[in-house]
This record gives sequence, structure tokens and C-alpha cells, in this order.
Amino acid sequence: MRDFKESDKFDIIVMNPPYGGNEKENIKMNFPPDLRSSETADLFVTLIMYRLKLNGRSAVILPDGFLFGTDNIKVSIKKKLFKEFNLHTIVRMPHSVFAPYTSITTNILFFDKTHSTKETWVYRLDMPEGYKNFSKTKPMKLEHFNEVFEWWNNRKEISADGFDKTRKYSIDEIIERNYNIDLCGYPNEEEEILPPDELIKQYQEHRKSLDADIDRVLDNIMNILK
Repeated sequence: MRDFKESDKFDIIVMNPPYGGNEKENIKMNFPPDLRSSETADLFVTLIMYRLKLNGRSAVILPDGFLFGTDNIKVSIKKKLFKEFNLHTIVRMPHSVFAPYTSITTNILFFDKTHSTKETWVYRLDMPEGYKNFSKTKPMKLEHFNEVFEWWNNRKEISADGFDKTRKYSIDEIIERNYNIDLCGYPNEEEEILPPDELIKQYQEHRKSLDADIDRVLDNIMNILK
């Protein structure tokens, strides 16, 4: 990653990067080795971090795979994000927000370059009443965010049906989870049948995450046995 001049940086970056694709090796080589992900969305997060000015703000839409991913590269990216930026809010989005173009579930991450993260609020935005799915003819509207707007400046933890709808997590809790920030999910949501390519991608992401968790536990056990 080359050094960006101040004129190459921005006060505000808002982005909905492409996700689900794999980048070519010649693109990945432009990034530091520990941040050299194959996932397009991961690389865009890294790019934002390098191009955000001091005191700058950003909002970026990312798939669930970024949240729960605990492979080495994703953890390195999230460590940098939490250490060098203030990731203050994550809004979990309902499924089918981008239907019919993709069924991948997404989230909005809000962060600024003011100080390292001390705490992160996670808010689960539920499907509006009367909606089972969004579609091209019945899309998500700005008014569906009204509950988030009302909560934003008067934050409090909320539970619904015994599950966290919104909760504040300390950085120590996030580190203890090995930067798995798949929090305040949708416990009662009906299972959605995804297209084969998206289903394969989702399973691959989950498998990589599980493999990374298993490797971490085995390393801990080996260290104890030494």
C-alpha cells in the first residue's frame, strides 16, 4: 500500500463496496501482507482506513462474513480498525435489502478517525411490519430507519423476545471474542434459500471462521502442554 498524500485523503467516506468476489493477485499485492485478503470488501475496508483524514468519518456496508470472519487476514483488518479508529456503531440490516441483486445479508459500520475504539454499539434493524421480504417493487425505504434515528442520540440497550436487539460491547469483550462481531443477530428469522453460488460462498466463509477458531484453541492447548 503506497503512502497517500493528504490531498489523496477525505473527511467523509461513504461506501457500498462490491462483495462476494475474489481479487486477483496483482491487486492484492498493493496491500500489506497481513491485510492482503482475497475478499473484495475486506480490501475496500483497508483502503478506507488508509484514505480517511484525521477526524474523518466513514460509513460502509459490509456482508456478514466480515463480522464473523476470524481467519488471520480478517482478524488483522479488524484489529487495525478497532485500534486506529473508533468503530462506534454497527447496524445489522434485515435480509433481502439488495434483492433481487443479492441475498447476502449486510451491515452498516460507522467509524471515525478520532481515537481507538473503546466501545461499540450494535443495533439490529428488524424487518418492518407487514414485510416478509424486500424486492425490486417493494424496496427498503428511508422511513424504515426511523427507529434507528430515534435511538441514535438517546442510546440504550434493548431486548426483544429474550434476545439482544441493541447492546453496547466493550473493546475487551470484542477482543475476547477474537474480533468476531457477529452480535445482536436475527434469532427468529426464517431460513432463506440462497442461490447456489451465494450459499457456497457463505459456507466457505463460515468454514474459514471455524477453522481459524479451532486453530486458535489448539494453539492455546499446545502452549499449556509445553
